[in-house]
Amino acid sequence: MRLFRFFGDVGREMKKVTWPTWRENRRDSWTVISTSLFFVAFFALFDWLIQLLLQTLTSLH
Repeated sequence: MRLFRFFGDVGREMKKVTWPTWRENRRDSWTVISTSLFFVAFFALFDWLIQLLLQTLTSLH
């Protein structure tokens, strides 16, 4: 019956959790989305510049 005790403990701990409000959740979600988009753009630009550099270097020969 240790399993029942475990789930009882989990339930008690879950009641202690401070859940984020809708506003906090929305703000944090937009932060993650905008940061992800920034890094996508940054690495796409970096990849394009490296590719351009390599094409330039290989076309010199």
